[in-house]
Amino acid sequence: MSRSLLALGALFIAGESLLSAPAVANSLSLAPMLQRVVPSVVSISVQGKELDDADATLADPFYRKFFGLPDDAAPAEHGFQSAGSGVVIDEVLGYIVTNQHVIASASKIEVALSDGRRFKAKLVGADPETDVAVVQIPPDHLVQADFGSASSLHVGDVVVAIGNPFGLGQTATMGIVSALGRRAVGSEGYEGFIQTDASTNPGNSGGALVNEDGVVVGINSAIIGPAGGSIGIGFAVPAETVGIVMRQLILTGKLVRGEVGIVAQDLTPGLAKAFGVDEGPGALVSEVRPGSPAANAGIQPGDVVRMVDGRTVRGASDVRRLVGSLPLQSKPSFQIDRASRRIEAFPEVSAAPVAEPAAPRTIHISRGPLADVEMANSPDGLGARVAEGSVAAQAGLQPDDVIVAVDRQPVTDVGQLLAILVKEHARALVTVVRNGHRLFVAADVQTQ
Repeated sequence: MSRSLLALGALFIAGESLLSAPAVANSLSLAPMLQRVVPSVVSISVQGKELDDADATLADPFYRKFFGLPDDAAPAEHGFQSAGSGVVIDEVLGYIVTNQHVIASASKIEVALSDGRRFKAKLVGADPETDVAVVQIPPDHLVQADFGSASSLHVGDVVVAIGNPFGLGQTATMGIVSALGRRAVGSEGYEGFIQTDASTNPGNSGGALVNEDGVVVGINSAIIGPAGGSIGIGFAVPAETVGIVMRQLILTGKLVRGEVGIVAQDLTPGLAKAFGVDEGPGALVSEVRPGSPAANAGIQPGDVVRMVDGRTVRGASDVRRLVGSLPLQSKPSFQIDRASRRIEAFPEVSAAPVAEPAAPRTIHISRGPLADVEMANSPDGLGARVAEGSVAAQAGLQPDDVIVAVDRQPVTDVGQLLAILVKEHARALVTVVRNGHRLFVAADVQTQ
């Protein structure tokens, strides 16, 4: 066959491919999936009253007395209206999950279904830390969403955000998973968001983030963008976290978080070297409460937690988040590195106690790993005042830290501290009390 005929044949084949392209594209449509899922996503309208910022202090009796105002002086209030989204989680009992910030300060909550029907809703419970809330409406021919898990998600997976942006009604936008376990996104408390570039805007909060199969993998919660607009950075609470929180809210109206009695901190390269463990994902146990489930299970200060309940621990916040989301009285597996050994512990999850009060506030050291730190004796240890840019500050020591041990030797006064530093002044493993909890700081003159 001549080259011209081969070329003509190749062109003919290419032409067939181009002609069939629309059919291939149609087969990739998400319309069938959305037809199933959209009816389970609702619009939520909220009305309420809130204090004017300028008059908020009048709500405090102390300030009324200080300014000589009458006891019945009341701060000014103004009404507000807002809109958000929600997802039907129980079609039999009428439960809907949304964000706590969507229904915060609400005196009236109304739910609109995709078919136009509207119902008054009552608040079942809310948890500000995870930004999850549950409301309830009459179970009149509702469509329940299929809740899944975010544990199988990978960066790059296709996801669809469904909600009520700007009060327009049910809207679907597609994107990918941009990151997992995202932290420090301006949301108080909870960390571990799914980050996506699927367009989300005000009103999408509380709506569903679903995978290609229409399974809910997260609840849209927050965005980053100028003036609240979308720039492709949105965050969703993972479905498994939502599931744990909403079940407790339905049962008791509030969330009781679990704990095992440890305080953890991020594992830095300096701390990994000091404790003789490998660098990498993990959290360093800095404190174990005596008599706690962790103490009874054999967990010790200096242990490095690598996994909790089969899930990788990337830092201290993961330990708090993972343990806090586990059922009470469960005994999750803790994979721990202790020096060169890998051990496993099974502490029982118990209800977290009331937080301890912060440690009280606070000579000058001129050299060594604690150079430019000014210290004074205190009832609980040594109060530290850290100079900005000093070796100790670079190592992680902070103002108001109370030093209680150096190189694992307890110190209660300046004399004991100086005696230890004279023996080894190049580096020091410092134990401090910060906000009522013990932490380790690896100070080294090489950090300069």
